[in-house]
This record gives sequence, structure tokens and C-alpha cells, in this order.
Amino acid sequence: MGAMKESDRAAAVRVDAAAGEEHAPRAYGAHGSRGADVLRIGLPRAGGAAADDAGQEGAAALPREYLGPGRVTAADGGTIAVELPGGQPVAVEMALALPYEPAVGDTLLVIGREERYYAIGVLHGAGRTVLSLQGDVAVHARDGELSLSGDKGVAIRGPELEVQAGKIRMVADAMVQRFTSMVQRVSALLSVQASESHTIVEKTAFTKAKNATILTEETVTVNGKQILLG
Repeated sequence: MGAMKESDRAAAVRVDAAAGEEHAPRAYGAHGSRGADVLRIGLPRAGGAAADDAGQEGAAALPREYLGPGRVTAADGGTIAVELPGGQPVAVEMALALPYEPAVGDTLLVIGREERYYAIGVLHGAGRTVLSLQGDVAVHARDGELSLSGDKGVAIRGPELEVQAGKIRMVADAMVQRFTSMVQRVSALLSVQASESHTIVEKTAFTKAKNATILTEETVTVNGKQILLG
């Protein structure tokens, strides 16, 4: 066979448009025999795939599997969105043992695989944990002591509060009590010791005792429009 024409060489290049694969020209031997096809797969084309890869370089892809911290960027209506260290925002589902309500800025421990992410821990949080149980609930420290503490305070709310104890000890810098009606019954001794005592009764004050003694080291003052003795 004679030398191959340039037009025949150009026709030998086949382009598969559907698969995006380009075949190299067939090689011909010294006697015009046709050699095996050489495929070029995945090689960037000028102005084609190379340009697309460069355009997608700035967009960080989500990791296929992830375990690590995530910062909460949105927490509204049960939808929790976190930002992974690479800057990718993802939606997570809360998967904690206790019902925790995260706040924006919290750092959660996130685990995920193939675009499904779950929060399995709280690394740094300022949200709320609400434990709501149906029916009567009893908390008992068996052979131990039950302690309740809060860095910002402890609040107890309910229509009725009952405390039964052998001894009650209260220590506070300041105490405020507000009651609509208050009744105290002391079977033994009621002792009050204070640096100063100030009592204001808007209407009537009544004191009854079998014996009463008023003892002062200095002055006793009784002031009123009428003073009745006997």
C-alpha cells in the first residue's frame, strides 16, 4: 500500500461525543498494517475540562465521611445548620441522649457520611437542655447525696412545694420573701438575732403572750395618738 493521505489520517480520529472519550489516530506499520487503537481517557482538553476543573477548584466539596467539630450557624424551627472546618455549611440532625436545643455559635461534635450529618455531642454550648417526662418523676440518690447546682442559679417552679427534712440550713448573702399569707408554727423556741430589726405593719399589729418583757440598754420610745395601758 502507498503512503496514507492526510485526509485519511484525519478521518481516523474518532470522537465519542456521548462518553467524552477521544481515540488517538491508528498507527500504521511499515507495510500499511493497522495497529491497535490507543485511548486517551480523562486527559484535559484545551479550554475544556481543564477550565472546568479550575473553575471548581475554589468550591470545597463535602467530605464523604466526617467526624469532628461543627459551628452552629442557624438554629430555628428544628432546623440546625453547622459550618464544618472547611467552610461547608451542612444541615444536621440532633442525635443526643438528652434533648438539647443548640444556640447559634455552639460547637457540636458532628458525624456524617454521604450528605447525612448528625450531632452526637456538645463541645461548647450555650443552649438549653429540656428534660420533659410524662407522669410522676422521682429522683433518688440511693445511699448518697443529691446535689443540684447551677453556675447562674437554680429555679424551682410549681403550684405547690413541699419540703420535709430533719434539719434545714440556709446560708445566703441576701434573702427576699414575698407571701400573700404566711403562717409559722414553732413548738419549741423561736429565736431571732439581728444587728437591726425593722417591722412595718400597714394595718393592725397584735401580740399576745403569757409573759412579755421589753429590755433595752438605753431608750424606749412609745409614740402614738392614744396610749392605753391596763
